[in-house]
Amino acid sequence: MNAYQAEQLEALRMVRQLLGALSEAEAGTLKADIADYRRFRSQVAGFLDAHFKDICTEKCFSSRLSACCSKNGIITFFADVVVNALVSDDEDLDRIEWAIQNPANAFKCIFLSEGGCLWRIKPVVCEFFLCDEAENRAFGDNPEAKKQFEVFKEIKKHFTWPDKPVLFERLEEFFLSRGCRSSLMYIHFSPGLSRIRQNRNSALS
Repeated sequence: MNAYQAEQLEALRMVRQLLGALSEAEAGTLKADIADYRRFRSQVAGFLDAHFKDICTEKCFSSRLSACCSKNGIITFFADVVVNALVSDDEDLDRIEWAIQNPANAFKCIFLSEGGCLWRIKPVVCEFFLCDEAENRAFGDNPEAKKQFEVFKEIKKHFTWPDKPVLFERLEEFFLSRGCRSSLMYIHFSPGLSRIRQNRNSALS
């Protein structure tokens, strides 16, 4: 198991362990906190299914031509892991743990099975990655669809971009406050995003 697989497995097990120890009320609070994000992701998923499903199945899933779903190239935020765990059952998460340790395809993402992505709510970076060819084919004759996707990208920042307090930051803080620490906590520990948070906090003080 390489370093990428190890950090993915560590984060998932950390999340499962803490969520499993929460009271029903605490778990309910977390689920309520992600409700708006779940609705947003459902809207995005419906949009992508309508405009990209056939294109991306041909381009990414059935071939090795695209950078999408590349081996060890999927960036996952810690909050991605938390959100997916909150909407998944134990069998779903067991399958992901198995896939991390036993990838089905040596050339593609470790989370990609023969039936598609194993995540119920896939990492946000994956959801919003569209190669140029796919965008050109989907949006070439449909400027309104392109405009809608740009709107979705702006809304995404309200959950993920820490120039103001956001969901992804709160989820990391929830786990940090309980003694958890992961290399996937980019909002707190990546130099660029940490600097954005620090500048925001300085401006507010």
